Amino acid sequence: MSNTYLERYAYPKTLISQRPHNDLGLIITIPSYGETGLLNTLQAIASCDLPKCPVEVIVVINEPANASANISDLNTRSFKESTQWAETVNSSRLQFHIHYLNDLPPKHAGVGLARKIAMDEAVRRYEHLQKPEGVIVCFDADCLCDSNFLTALEYHFTRYPKTPGCSIYFEHPLNGDLPAQIYDAIIEYELFLRYYTDALRFAGFPMAWQTIGSSMAVRSYAYQKQGGMNRRKAGEDFYFLQRIMALGNFTELNTTRVIPSPRVSDRVPFGTGRAVKDWLKDGTKGAYAPDIFTGLKTFLDHVDELYTSTAKETEQWLKSMPQVIQHFLETSGFSEHIRRIQKHSSSAPTFRKHFFQWFDGFAVLKYVHFARDHYFPNVGTAAAAHWLLQQIAPNTAMNDTRSLLLGFRKLDRSGYIVDG
Repeated sequence: MSNTYLERYAYPKTLISQRPHNDLGLIITIPSYGETGLLNTLQAIASCDLPKCPVEVIVVINEPANASANISDLNTRSFKESTQWAETVNSSRLQFHIHYLNDLPPKHAGVGLARKIAMDEAVRRYEHLQKPEGVIVCFDADCLCDSNFLTALEYHFTRYPKTPGCSIYFEHPLNGDLPAQIYDAIIEYELFLRYYTDALRFAGFPMAWQTIGSSMAVRSYAYQKQGGMNRRKAGEDFYFLQRIMALGNFTELNTTRVIPSPRVSDRVPFGTGRAVKDWLKDGTKGAYAPDIFTGLKTFLDHVDELYTSTAKETEQWLKSMPQVIQHFLETSGFSEHIRRIQKHSSSAPTFRKHFFQWFDGFAVLKYVHFARDHYFPNVGTAAAAHWLLQQIAPNTAMNDTRSLLLGFRKLDRSGYIVDG
């Protein structure tokens, strides 16, 4: 059967010749580059409780054609170890497919392309079964997970048959064999991530979810409809999930955990590993000021008023907003966007949907950076997080970064924002 996505947009090479199990329902995709602990990740998945449906794990060990000898050696060793291991554990219920691609074009080689290759192969597996609702899960080669990871995924997508995808709850380790400074750094970094997302929720932004590449899942049809994974060498997860969220009915899975590594890395310009490295080198950079989100909340609380506003009323409406909002929106062609959205909206709910397809997570991030650069400089992470926690859970006595992080973890896992 013909498939436009696979014919026009997917990675052209088929990786797996073996026919998938008829009841295949979960495919875990893992990019791996210069890893020494891939086997630990695979063993964590193999140790999970098995769901009712069969599961496949597709690993793409990747490198550009001009990779260093050190990276090639690490990848070769990882490929041999994981291939031999997979032969001993593969079964009809859980299959590990290990692939080593060492000739990727240097211009595009990176985590985005590696994720795309693995996810495109997952699409092929599901298309062979004519199962567009099949679930594709993104994981990383330095992550661990709870033993209910697979069963929780199966249950979540059964419980929410209309969801195109979900963000999966994560927690970095806060202690272990690494130097203490690394755990101090990861505490602040994760607190920053949770503060930002929960501050957007406080402000009323309807698409405030974590966008972590190792902690997300999507249905095959949604993946194809939104053009598949991009080839960005960093931030691929953020941009990808913005498109999936735009479909509506996006959800969170909070009944299991992904456990990303807190290690130092400089292989990408931003992300966990780079953030830890920068923290160790330069110290904290703080967090976005609360005033940024109170201004955003004022704006979002009144967005629905724009559905029937005339051009003059829209202009007056904008003048009633906080100065930072006015300044930002004036630079973004706000009035023209509102006219366009009104023109294509036959009801208030449709207007709201179209509005947030324009004012999406990327637009919000641009606003936050604009406000930081021109109005409200960063403040201490603990101070910002304490302020937000008081807005959400008043009288919570937490001030240091570790206790604040634990407080936000509890809040996030409790379902502070209702699914979808």
